[in-house]
Amino acid sequence: MTDYQSTNRPASGPASGPASAAAPVTPFAAPGMPRSLFVLTMLYGGMTVIAGVLAYKQFAIGPIVVESGILAFLLLVVISSTLAQLFGKAVANRVVLWGFMPLAISIVLLGIVLALPPSPDMPPENLAAFRQVHGQTPRIMAAGPVAYGVSLLLNVWIFDKLRGRGPDGGGGGLWLMARGAIASAISQAVDTLIFITLAFYGEFPIGPLLVGQAIAKIVLSLVLVPFLIAGALALARRLDR
Repeated sequence: MTDYQSTNRPASGPASGPASAAAPVTPFAAPGMPRSLFVLTMLYGGMTVIAGVLAYKQFAIGPIVVESGILAFLLLVVISSTLAQLFGKAVANRVVLWGFMPLAISIVLLGIVLALPPSPDMPPENLAAFRQVHGQTPRIMAAGPVAYGVSLLLNVWIFDKLRGRGPDGGGGGLWLMARGAIASAISQAVDTLIFITLAFYGEFPIGPLLVGQAIAKIVLSLVLVPFLIAGALALARRLDR
């Protein structure tokens, strides 16, 4: 049973009396929808879009170069794991699949903007920079969604599969953080393998890039994700009070 189902189950029977009639409707979520689910779903949709934008800049961790989109992608992992912990695997998978909608809309809108005739007042160097940054090859445009779907669904599956297999037989505490780290590290390695292979195989030797990206993502998953999941769960429970 999920955390939310076990601690937030509504009482049976219809509500009655003036107190129930005057109960305010929360502005933060649809009636019957937990605030945490509403907020986390909104954040998830935003991260699916911004991850592609951040990916255009790389940063260095020692000798390893990493695309900045991993920061948003790690938050996608954290949110999907948090949803799986609170509401179950089915809800988390549904949110991952719905994430294709903002992703697809952003790709279509970007294509439209690139095709529109530019203003004559726009400096040519700005236009060239915009096209260089946001113009993607068909292979890259296809690789991103495929890697996203496979890796996030895999993350949810592993995270849920490890529930109840901790030293205490439960899915919380330190084992919760360990589940998040394990699921994130594996799913991020798979994401890297899929994306780099589909996007760049045959264009240049992908071995060094593949190894460097995988190592960086695994390390960040092990270091950051456990604490981010713990923080996200604390925030979700606070929202649902």
